[in-house]
Amino acid sequence: MSSHAHETAALAALLADPTRAGVCLALADGRAWTASELCRHTGVGASTMSAHLGRLVGGGVLVERRQGRHRYVALADEGIAALVEALAARAAPAATVAPTLRAHRVRDALARARTCYDHLAGALGCAVAEAMVGRGLLTADLGVTGRGREWFAGLGAPLPERGRRPLARACLDWTERRQHLAGAAGAVLCAHAFAAGWCERVGSSRAVRVTREGRRAWGEVLDVSVGGEVSGL
Repeated sequence: MSSHAHETAALAALLADPTRAGVCLALADGRAWTASELCRHTGVGASTMSAHLGRLVGGGVLVERRQGRHRYVALADEGIAALVEALAARAAPAATVAPTLRAHRVRDALARARTCYDHLAGALGCAVAEAMVGRGLLTADLGVTGRGREWFAGLGAPLPERGRRPLARACLDWTERRQHLAGAAGAVLCAHAFAAGWCERVGSSRAVRVTREGRRAWGEVLDVSVGGEVSGL
């Protein structure tokens, strides 16, 4: 059997544990988390979390960052983030009744708008991608057109000329089952949305709230209407 097969099986085994999968889903918001934050999120103890993080870092799924006495972990790269999102999309359960009001609000907030690593996802991310395709800024498979480059520059968020990272790619959204924009272009647009005050994070979750200014701006730049659907938790 090839070494590639063994490596593939090893990676799958890392994500096969519910706690480790929960850690990766939490980190799919693109931010670095501490072990304590992940303990609270998953409900496991510190020693158990330490063992799980050691395996994920050792397997190349996560990277460790230290700042002073604090230890942070994050997804290793966009490729791992895309893998986690694709698995979540494949495994997304049929709609069920949330057990609590808070769980219902969290689920709905994530479905409306969230970050997927460093780009926008959920209903907002998919609507933005579809609007960009409709305006000829992206191709049908979410490649950036020449007109799209001009649009980003006019927005005050120019795209990089080249780099190791793909300029744009389609990412399957696990709540919408449609495509949203990832890659460098998706990251630039997401960063601009936060910097311009169009979007803001909701607490420590992946959920994103579209601000009043954002509702106006998304309507102006892409004719995307988000209305009052993006309330907080």
